Amino acid sequence: MKKYIFTVLISVLTISGSCQTQGNSSKFNLDFEIIQKGQPQGWGITAQPGYSVSLDSVNVKSGKYSVIIEFTGESGNAQPISLGLSDNYDGQQITLSGYIKTENVRDGYAGLWMRIDPQIAFDNMQRRGVTGTTDWTKYEITLPMNPAKTERIVLGGMLVGKGKMWLDNFTITIDGKNIAEAKIFEKELLPAEKDKEFDNGSNIAFPELNGQIINNLDLLGKLWGFLKYHHPEVGKGNYNWDYELFRILPVYLNARNNTERDKTLLDWINKYGKIPTCATCKETPSDAYLKPDLLWVEKSDMNDELKKKIREIYSNRHQGAHYYIQMVSGLGNPLFSNENPYPNMLYPDAGFRLLALFKYWSATHYFFPYKYQTDKNWDDVLKEYIPIFILAKDELEYEWAAVQIIGEINDTHATLGKANGKIRNFRGENVAPFRAKYIEQKWVVADYFNPELKESTGLEIGDIITHINGRTVEFIVDSVKKYYPASNEAARLRNISMDLIRSNSNTVNIQFISSGQTRQKELSLYARNNLNYYNLNRVNQNEKCYKLLDGNIGYVTMANPKNEDIPIIKESFKNTKGIIIDIRAYPPSAFNPFILVSYFVSNSTPFVKHTFGNVDNPGEFTMRAGREIPKSDETYQGKLVVLVNENTQSAAEYLSMAFRAGNNTTIIGSQTAGADGSVSYIMLPGGLQTGFSGYGVYYPDGTQTQRIGIVPDIEVKPTIKGIKQGRDEVLEKAIEIIEGQNASR
Repeated sequence: MKKYIFTVLISVLTISGSCQTQGNSSKFNLDFEIIQKGQPQGWGITAQPGYSVSLDSVNVKSGKYSVIIEFTGESGNAQPISLGLSDNYDGQQITLSGYIKTENVRDGYAGLWMRIDPQIAFDNMQRRGVTGTTDWTKYEITLPMNPAKTERIVLGGMLVGKGKMWLDNFTITIDGKNIAEAKIFEKELLPAEKDKEFDNGSNIAFPELNGQIINNLDLLGKLWGFLKYHHPEVGKGNYNWDYELFRILPVYLNARNNTERDKTLLDWINKYGKIPTCATCKETPSDAYLKPDLLWVEKSDMNDELKKKIREIYSNRHQGAHYYIQMVSGLGNPLFSNENPYPNMLYPDAGFRLLALFKYWSATHYFFPYKYQTDKNWDDVLKEYIPIFILAKDELEYEWAAVQIIGEINDTHATLGKANGKIRNFRGENVAPFRAKYIEQKWVVADYFNPELKESTGLEIGDIITHINGRTVEFIVDSVKKYYPASNEAARLRNISMDLIRSNSNTVNIQFISSGQTRQKELSLYARNNLNYYNLNRVNQNEKCYKLLDGNIGYVTMANPKNEDIPIIKESFKNTKGIIIDIRAYPPSAFNPFILVSYFVSNSTPFVKHTFGNVDNPGEFTMRAGREIPKSDETYQGKLVVLVNENTQSAAEYLSMAFRAGNNTTIIGSQTAGADGSVSYIMLPGGLQTGFSGYGVYYPDGTQTQRIGIVPDIEVKPTIKGIKQGRDEVLEKAIEIIEGQNASR
């Protein structure tokens, strides 16, 4: 799961294409000597929270410049730089080499990385990365090639964790031959890839919407999605399915009644030829956790002939490699391939906006493992959003429409991403210097992003914010909830808290209660990039992840552990009364938690089950046993208490499940984010990107975790009084439990 998270980070940074158009090695700017607007030309560089990327003219291997990546914050995960190759090459293997120099790299590593899409090969030097302080040294990565299946080759360098690294003098070779001399692979384009008719717009003019037109478009969207994932000719890549929608729409919109509508749809299906009998199509297993949902066919007012045709296609559906969908090797979550993001359409026309809706609804309908848990019946959602997408009058309204339907799947993993997004600009780049958290049904100043700003702000920890620019906080929160996708209210309020006081203005007027007195003030706002904004848990990365508390109790935080810490933790804490594992933060990607989890089980122990989708039978999900916690050489004999809250999400929830399987574990705290499983991403017109939890995660007995999260054995939440006193009440309760005091609250 961690490896995929980093892969996704690279995907996000390279979606818009940092692709070179020249085949000559010097034109790839592999030595960073060609500079444009202060950055090496052709390279994708987007600074991540806690990092900076710049050019260095002093520390170089050769030439005038090298690239320097430096950890500059209090927290961070990884910072890559990326280069996409526009061409595919004919060969057996590709090698990336480059020189790296480091200074005090720790809690991670420095290295090269390279990936061949889609999911053909990947290496990021995770097991052999550079640490500490080193002089210029040459490193290399070699990957096997599969030119016939390759869609993109992306490569670069990266820093994981803290410290500083320099990169210089990259070289790319194909079968030992410099890339400038390598043969470009001439892949025969599929018909779907040759179809460019609507590259500049759909040319669709919608009539005034009424109930009948919306009903017809609802039926068309469901049929379009069904054919996309089931029809053999579409699965082979013989049709650009986006553009086939634009070909049927003008005729379809002119249908005057259901008879004409159904004839148009039947003629449309027949256009793609007779469906051959499928010899390998299997019945859905009787014990499948979820079964394909074709209820929309039976409920529709389509005529019997059209319904029969749809059933025929389902019975003889596409099998094997699919042009638009596959499962990620080794993970099992869906990978939506060959989805054109149309990034140059900042405000897609109405046809493309409808396409975005159809794409998202269909992908979710067939491959979202938790569709059955959504608040609304997913069959009804498509119709509801058709007018919202078609009538979106500008780029901002289009993004609002997208984020709203994304919220309908009730998944904290489901977010909306877009470079230079209008929603982000609308919300503003300036924020309050403190974070307000929802405590005891009030919005309370919980902590300062930068403690040195506390005195100038004039608000104390524990003060209650009641109004912002004259509006009550309750009104503001209620009005924006639908724009914050989340599995549960705890995660939604967590996300809203980061934006509660946010604006493009430099100040806002707030009303607050301090020491029982109602007060007002004009509050200065600060650019997020100038604050320690993203370090939700205020983790000091320079501190060890473990310490001994009074009373002979061990404490370990999952905010900044390292693999090399584990032997020390086991040895130092083996005779303690108990150990507290704090998972109120996301564990770093380079950390393998199971070398610690195994310390708390006496035998190999299952802790999870998964449900996985099926490309050969879209909508089917089957449950399989997940990994077991291996028994270590020794088992801890004391009590284990695990701390969780709304910041415990995804891999942190997965880790909490694993610790729960321990011999003597108590989980305390509050509801977690309720989103587990690797994220699957899909691109939508206008360069929008979203995703969802790609496979199901359950306890061994089948109990669900999605939306519910990790349910604490003992619920403990912060109080306003505790916040004012600077206490960690969840940690205090953990100590009480280990000390053997009354565990009830």
